[in-house]
Amino acid sequence: MLEQEICFKIVDNGTGMPKERLANIGEPFYSTKEKGTGLGLMTSFRIIENHQGRIEFDSDEGIGTAVSIFLPR
Repeated sequence: MLEQEICFKIVDNGTGMPKERLANIGEPFYSTKEKGTGLGLMTSFRIIENHQGRIEFDSDEGIGTAVSIFLPR
């Protein structure tokens, strides 16, 4: 993290995600939900990127997931 960045970190202790699923996060129309469109995270990625930021996921199956959003100050 650069000193000129602000980081928002959201952590849960849910079921986590396998690494192969993490590779597809943010892809248009990728969803693991039965009625999901796969557009929510894609839209979030675009909004963050349009503000010169980035989003990172770290997940371990059976332990949980952490999402870090970095935005310039």
